[in-house]
Amino acid sequence: MLREALAGAADAPGYPTALGTAQLRTAAAGWLARRLGVHVADPLGAQPSLIPTVGSKELVALLPTLLGLQGGASTVVVPEVAYPTYEVGAVLAGLAVRRSDTPPADAAGVSLVWLNSPGNPHGRVLTVEQLRAWVAWGRAHGVPVVADECYITLGWDVEPRSILHPDVAGADHTGLLAVHSLSKQSTAAGYRGGLLSGDPDLVRRVWEVRRHLGLLVPGPVQASMAAGLADDSHVDEQRERYRRRRERLAAAVRVAGMRIDHSEAGLYLWATRDEDCWATIDRLAALGIVAAPGSFYGPAGARHVRMALTAADERIDAAVGRLTS
Repeated sequence: MLREALAGAADAPGYPTALGTAQLRTAAAGWLARRLGVHVADPLGAQPSLIPTVGSKELVALLPTLLGLQGGASTVVVPEVAYPTYEVGAVLAGLAVRRSDTPPADAAGVSLVWLNSPGNPHGRVLTVEQLRAWVAWGRAHGVPVVADECYITLGWDVEPRSILHPDVAGADHTGLLAVHSLSKQSTAAGYRGGLLSGDPDLVRRVWEVRRHLGLLVPGPVQASMAAGLADDSHVDEQRERYRRRRERLAAAVRVAGMRIDHSEAGLYLWATRDEDCWATIDRLAALGIVAAPGSFYGPAGARHVRMALTAADERIDAAVGRLTS
């Protein structure tokens, strides 16, 4: 379906709009409401409440810069165990990084907070109470709180909640942004289709800089995104495929003597033998299994490895056989 929409919009000689087509913004607003219970301000209004991005990674890496937070003594707060690009984005903007899973007692110098729920690499999901605490802290100190929610449709043991949901944000999205992507839910990583939504004032600041930098999602990709966001069936089909892989691989990991922590959502198993992650990596490599060392995601991950559910079924089955033989 995404491919058909992409091909159907291939005659696109003009520049695409940074704001996003009306079709895409309407589909995105519908998806947020239907799947996440999130209602954004008028998606077709002059003050944008959502815009498309070139995937989510470039947005994560550039957000401090796009918000004008460069230099000075500012600090970006990221999770203790985190996707490295949050730190990369801070470094690119000349900002310091603080790792914390709870709102800091000292807010001095903090200019941005990144949350990631469900989390990469560990699949941890923040509760509504934890999200509310961050929202209250950010608003009290005038610090934007941004939630990377790229795995939000992949809850297994719990149902992840968006930071923009009224149970968390209240009546409006002041000071809050959420990042979403079609890469995981639609298996469309190569299309580079992402979304930024939330506080219209913050979205507008990002949009105004992006359009001058030429950070434009190609028109055919915008058409395919609109088609993907309007259809739930392919998302549910892919989710079921991941669920089956997770069930098989998790059972095999436990048979092999490893413990799985968190991993209640997302595309990964956060596994440990209570040893240095590189020792576990060597054990797995001897079986022909490739995993990611937890130390890549911060010092707190040094005794875990990340095992992905993204390989083909045949490769998952091969790994299961090697772990249990």
